[in-house]
This record gives sequence, structure tokens and C-alpha cells, in this order.
Amino acid sequence: MVNLGDVFPNFDAETTIGPIKFHDWLGDSWGVLFSHPADFTPVCTTELARVVQLHPEFTKRGVKVIALSCDSVETHKKWLNDIQVYAGCASEGFPYPLIADEDRKLATTLQMIDPDERDSDGIPLTARAVFVIDPKKKMRLSILYPATTGRNFDEILRVIDSLQLCDKHKVATPVDWKPQEHVMVQPTVSDEEVKTLFPLLTIVALPSGKNYIRKTPHP
Repeated sequence: MVNLGDVFPNFDAETTIGPIKFHDWLGDSWGVLFSHPADFTPVCTTELARVVQLHPEFTKRGVKVIALSCDSVETHKKWLNDIQVYAGCASEGFPYPLIADEDRKLATTLQMIDPDERDSDGIPLTARAVFVIDPKKKMRLSILYPATTGRNFDEILRVIDSLQLCDKHKVATPVDWKPQEHVMVQPTVSDEEVKTLFPLLTIVALPSGKNYIRKTPHP
């Protein structure tokens, strides 16, 4: 199992853009790897189409996107046109690669098998995993959905915005935070440091008298 902060496995894979070695393909970019149970399935098609629509937003953040489904490259390529039509951009080239994982080797290695959802042969399907990997190849986010539940990719973008912001500044993002909203100063920042780094600080008064909720405008 890959834990947060671990270096993400550097696997070889066959994809719709040819063979890749994951770390080489990722380069110095952030990355999102998201998995799917099978090609030509309804929920998967809606998800892949949504990522086609959002691809410029991922690119703007320096994020490469790659999908995985437990079918062959040949089947993936036949599926791409359906995805593009559903996304409403059939005339454009497909903006990101799909990994073929017919033997479910990668899905098993990354522990993203859904034991309750099975194909017509009784084989467990790949769950809807999402992994966010930073430029140092470390895993920064892991979310595992069951095969029957589609993901919210606006939320994944929101988390990437938070990760990138908090890497750059000594802040954390509160519940339901959205870009440009106020953030919170990390507890490790001393009172002396706060005066220099966050001159527009607001301390929330609480019954405990402890000044641990320190808000500041988006850096």
C-alpha cells in the first residue's frame, strides 16, 4: 500500500500514447492518476468526459492527467470517440492517455480493487481510485470510491489548489475552502513569525481562550 508522503511506484505501462515509464512521463509536473472498472461503461464515460472538459484547468496548474481501465489499448482507443462526443468536443484530439491494465496487475499493486463489484466472469472490478502525485513523485492525496459512485473532479482541482498553496505558504485551508478565500495560519508558525508573514491576521476568539484559529487573506 502507498501511504501519503511515500514515493509513488514507478511502473511501466502500455497506454493510448504508447509505452511509458510513469516517473519519466510525469517529469517535473504534478500528476493525477485515476482508475476505472471497464471501458464502454456509463459512469466511467461521464468521468473521463468531465476530465476532457477540465483538462485546461489541470494544465493551468501544471498537472498531468492519466487514466487507467482494465481493458486493452485497442479497446481504449475505440472508446475515446464516445468519451469525446459525450464531452462535447469530438473534433479535438484526446488530451490525456489511458493505461491498459487487462491483468489488473497495477490495480492490485495499488490496492484499488472493489471486491463487491464484479464483471460478467465474476472477476472483481477496479474501484475508482484517485492519486495526486507531486513533482518529487510523492503521493499527496488518495481517494478510493466504489465502482458505482462517480467522482467530483471539481473537488480534486480544489484539493490540488490547496496542496499547491500550502506548499508555497505556511497556511492550511479550512472546511469547504475555495481559491481566493481566507486561509488559516499553520499551528507551527510562531507568534513572532506571524507578525512578519501575515500582517493582516485575524484571531478567532473561542471559549477556551486559546488563539489557535488564526485567519489571513489568501496569500
